[in-house]
Amino acid sequence: MIKFPDQFLWGAATSAYQIEGSPLADGAGPSIWHRFVHSPGLTAKGETGDIACDHYNRYRDDIALMRSLGLQAYRFSVNWGRIFPDGTGRLNSAGLDFYERLVDALLEAGIEPLATLYHWDLPAALDDRGGWLNPEIAHWFADYAGAMFERLDGRVKRWATLNEPWVITDGGYLHGALAPGHRNVFEAPIASRNLMLAHGAAVQRYRQAGKHEIGLVVNIEPKYPASESDSDRNAAARSDAYMNRQYLDPAFGLGCPTEMAEIFGPAWRDWTAEELALAAQPIDWLGINYYTRGVMKHDDAKPPVRADYVRQPGATYTETGWEVFEQGLTETLLWVKERYGDIPLYVTENGSAFDDPPTAQGGRLEDPARVDYLERHLRAVHAAIAGGADVRGYMAWSLLDNLEWSLGFSKRFGIVHIDFETQQRTPKDSARLYSTVIASNGAVLSESAGAAPRAEPGIASAAEKLAAALEHHHHHH
Repeated sequence: MIKFPDQFLWGAATSAYQIEGSPLADGAGPSIWHRFVHSPGLTAKGETGDIACDHYNRYRDDIALMRSLGLQAYRFSVNWGRIFPDGTGRLNSAGLDFYERLVDALLEAGIEPLATLYHWDLPAALDDRGGWLNPEIAHWFADYAGAMFERLDGRVKRWATLNEPWVITDGGYLHGALAPGHRNVFEAPIASRNLMLAHGAAVQRYRQAGKHEIGLVVNIEPKYPASESDSDRNAAARSDAYMNRQYLDPAFGLGCPTEMAEIFGPAWRDWTAEELALAAQPIDWLGINYYTRGVMKHDDAKPPVRADYVRQPGATYTETGWEVFEQGLTETLLWVKERYGDIPLYVTENGSAFDDPPTAQGGRLEDPARVDYLERHLRAVHAAIAGGADVRGYMAWSLLDNLEWSLGFSKRFGIVHIDFETQQRTPKDSARLYSTVIASNGAVLSESAGAAPRAEPGIASAAEKLAAALEHHHHHH
């Protein structure tokens, strides 16, 4: 029998640039993402976040939708440039008002707001001053954070500083696939260091101004060697240092992984004692974003880590080319406890892109592969809790189909389908399943695969529809 802790928090996650649209509305300053998508050739089909899911205008409807699904929490991010159009200095109260209305409407609906201060949309004005390469950015970020705390702390009781510093650096400064689109091995370690200093400075500011909880969100991909050879084992260790420990070790006061100097060579400089101390500000909780694992082999043609992924025969892969490997989530949650101590954990993102049609026929959308992914990973979270990890909540990525950054609108991660022509919202079968999970606090996951979930009061119809979908799905595997 699967039973989640009584206070377990069930929610879903989004990010500002991916859903809001109206990027320059009400005095907002442009972000590096606004610039990036409007530079020809950088995104699939040239798609932009100018409208996205139009959540800036439709947030009340979206909150009603969350409420109808029974969500207990909503993780969203704040667009820094709506608050400070120039990144620093002049505060734009109209931008702050939007997030205040959003938070108040969530609280009215009985939904706990989880606010992320930075999910990749740096004000373009700060990029003009070097962005994450400028050592001043720790102060800029702390000042922005302070303005948010002053207005919303208390109504928001759980804050996150950064979302996925590894992706910001690897995509934005090393490989150029994400804004600001740089490709420079010397910039990557500088951006990483400044991200962690900004995180520390914002936590410090929260200790002065805030009275609740603040944490950090990282994406973790457990790394496995492709073979037992020393070279593959070392490749997996470097990959783990680069993607996972590079951010968590400094955040928890363990310094920088020894592999970093080997990975970056002349581009690496050791952090000072002051930098290490600032990055290691104690946090109240840690958010884990988990999608897949990496099976790594040594490959000199893939600098700077000199490692590459090995595709697993017979495994299921999502539309973004990620192996479905739910055990990795259990292992990750237990690894964090073992390495960094018993900190409260939240799964702040977990989800999958599978091929959904652009329109939902007849108000129904079957997404059996995503239903299967969700079930597997929720059982994996439960297994980690049973193993002693203090996991306090789960946020499905994502509430809505949205702009998957430079991949555009074709990669759909939502549990709710968006018809981008009409902005029509249609809960997919994965959303219906998730509703039954929330209503039963996970008990429906105890059922054998393919069996109907036990009907809880008020969700019988969803459970019946789901049973048919699951029946159909499991016969095909």
